[in-house]
Amino acid sequence: MKNKLWYIPAAFFVAAAIANLCGCVFSEDMASAVKPALLPLVALTTVCFAFDKQVSLKGLGLLVAAQLLGCAGDILLIHSGEFLLFAGGMVAFLLGHVCYLCLFGKYSWKGMKAWQWAVSIVVMACLIFGLIKVIGINGALLAPMAVYACGLVLLPFAGLCGVIRLKGCTWWIIFCGGLLFLFSDSMIAVSTFMKPSFAGMHLVVMSTYLSAQVLLAIGAIRLLQSEA
Repeated sequence: MKNKLWYIPAAFFVAAAIANLCGCVFSEDMASAVKPALLPLVALTTVCFAFDKQVSLKGLGLLVAAQLLGCAGDILLIHSGEFLLFAGGMVAFLLGHVCYLCLFGKYSWKGMKAWQWAVSIVVMACLIFGLIKVIGINGALLAPMAVYACGLVLLPFAGLCGVIRLKGCTWWIIFCGGLLFLFSDSMIAVSTFMKPSFAGMHLVVMSTYLSAQVLLAIGAIRLLQSEA
């Protein structure tokens, strides 16, 4: 009989997520205090689930690394007013995207033809340029933000390739997770560079971000289960 140990960190994550989202509305200090615990709890749930269900360990390291890098980014961006901490947070999230892409891309991009890559690159370049142009990023931040945007756009792209080429519910989960990540970070960029913030902006950002991380974890575990 399975131990189902993953229920314990999962329950703590749900409680921490509710506390964080309530803090987004009522208390910024509470939201900041709980935020560093969110991704470690997701990672712990992932590891416990993997051992409970005898999931293949080949890609588990990449998944947990992406989650812990997300935690590092969360902690650094709590004090995003300081440039070095902001830059460190962005680098941590970018490396997390790379981990996700290494995990998902080896399935969804395998065997893609040159013309498919060419079309995809043109479409993604237009999307990235459009986002940067609309948001109004320029100057010294233009190049690093463009690099980060590449990683951000590639994440739902990997899921979309899986949806189109491999089919299956798992790839829809991954695609939706990547899309929510893109939306969440785009909202942060809009509120930072365009200043059109509204009362529930922080709640929208965190709810979509946490949903993205959970969906990506579920999608990755389903992929790894198929290897076991």
